[in-house]
Amino acid sequence: MYTRISKLAAACLLFVSLLAAEGAMACTNFLFTKGATKDGSTMITYAADSHVLYGELYYRKAADYPAGTMFQVVDWDTGRPLIKIPQVAHTYSVVGNINECQLAIGETTFGGREECWKTPVMGIDYGSLIYITLQRAANAREAIKVIAELVDTYGYYSEGESFSICDPNEVWILEIIGKRAEYDTINGTPVLKKAYKGYKDGAVWVARRIPDGYVSGHANQARITQFPQEPAKWNKAKGKGLHTAISSKHLDYIFEPEVECVYAADVITFARMRGWYDGKDADFDFSGTYCPLTFSGIRACDARVYAMFNRITSGMQKYERYIMGDATQERMPLWVKPDHKVDVQEVMNLMRDHFEGTPMDMTKDVGAGPFACPYRWRPMGWTVDGKEYIHERATSTQQTGFSFVAQCRSWLPNKLGGIIWFGVDDTYSTCYCPMYCGITEIPECFREGNGSMVEYSSTSAFWLFNRVTNFCYSRYKDMIVDLQNVQSALEQGFVTDVNRFDSRVKDMGDKELTTQLNDFSNRQANKMMSEWNKLDQYLLVKYMDGNVKKEENGRFKTTEFGGCASPNMPEYPKWFYRQIVNDHGRVIEAK
Repeated sequence: MYTRISKLAAACLLFVSLLAAEGAMACTNFLFTKGATKDGSTMITYAADSHVLYGELYYRKAADYPAGTMFQVVDWDTGRPLIKIPQVAHTYSVVGNINECQLAIGETTFGGREECWKTPVMGIDYGSLIYITLQRAANAREAIKVIAELVDTYGYYSEGESFSICDPNEVWILEIIGKRAEYDTINGTPVLKKAYKGYKDGAVWVARRIPDGYVSGHANQARITQFPQEPAKWNKAKGKGLHTAISSKHLDYIFEPEVECVYAADVITFARMRGWYDGKDADFDFSGTYCPLTFSGIRACDARVYAMFNRITSGMQKYERYIMGDATQERMPLWVKPDHKVDVQEVMNLMRDHFEGTPMDMTKDVGAGPFACPYRWRPMGWTVDGKEYIHERATSTQQTGFSFVAQCRSWLPNKLGGIIWFGVDDTYSTCYCPMYCGITEIPECFREGNGSMVEYSSTSAFWLFNRVTNFCYSRYKDMIVDLQNVQSALEQGFVTDVNRFDSRVKDMGDKELTTQLNDFSNRQANKMMSEWNKLDQYLLVKYMDGNVKKEENGRFKTTEFGGCASPNMPEYPKWFYRQIVNDHGRVIEAK
């Protein structure tokens, strides 16, 4: 049977895994079913966290292609050309990570067993898998089928991934990892071992539907453990013998509503072949086999899911010892039932978290500095006097390129029903702006090519938000309040505007609706940029040089002669003065 990695081995692997996570996408996804939301929409969230990812809103228009057209797959992370695959006759339009049919997909990378990906084979990378699927699938079940067929036909290029997949009616989690055989080296050439005769590189995977009324999440640690399996005797007669689970041998049955779990036919047999599992099929644990728990997998990854669960579900404290890194404790469930139904604004705020209210609260320790800044610059792991320590890895983090809340609403036409509430930079200090899935024009501030990680653009939302946020880090506990006032007012206004707009345009014809969607989404983006530019200027004027200018009746206070009134000069906290004295008191003591 599989074994969990010991605490000692986990500690040895900690810094390797933390450093690996810094070099790859390290993201967070939360998943919300219809029965868990106030308005009956489904939602998934995604924070794309990478120190080199530029925040922009991708757009791929719908298109028709002649027979024989080939599509060049390019690795999303590196830009490296991979393979060419046949293009389909028609593709859907895609705005960010949602398509015109209200299908949305997000991801987090969990890595998993290095043997499954360390020696890559040609195939489709995880990012391309998302955007190709969005162009080809109309709902969540179609998406799972497309993904399964793509990796089976063309192979899988990336590390282990968790995908969030939702449409207006269902929410699924799919976890996948590469399938690599063992090879002998003969005369410098890799040769497949005899035990793998008939083997084909690809991927193993499991997909589960989140039960209605429940919420789930994943954050760089595989979350699917044991899962339902189809019966040994399968009745192939359509409509008969259907159970909650099917293997990829019977993939066409995925569209039967009774099916709630789908998995690669060889997900267990491949693990046996590699010597990673020898227990009963019924006891097989996908995560335990393909992504065994480590200290960092719990503390830097599962902890983010715990933080969200803990804010909306009672009784989560019993998992606190596990979340602190003890793999011997009971593991968190894949999904939980919230104590109350959430709306889109609460979901936005669930993406804003620094472990407040838990022992890992990043605003409380000395690392937060005198102004309670809940951010720690990299590396995450470090050593002092021979002892190893870590910084926490929260949902809100400085290196986010973009994030979103994808909201799918079954009671509206698709182009109007799907919204990607899109933001750039740190989730805590971003503003989620509504972009309808039916738009055909991306606002200039989010447009691809408007700036880059090495090219500043004054009209780019990414650079404006980074400028504001990076300034806030210098006096966080004071400046974040001013930012949140603007953030809250904008997002509340957007929600109100969306509700009014929906009512006004829901019965329009397709062409007129598209025009209105473009106009509305662009106006909201322009409004956001205008208000954030004002915020940028306001913060600079108010907090320049470590002082805090006084305000009166919404304006900065002046003298009777029109000059600037003497600003406040707030002291550091007493504990911080003591730290200075303990470190440097002999030199700076007044004599």
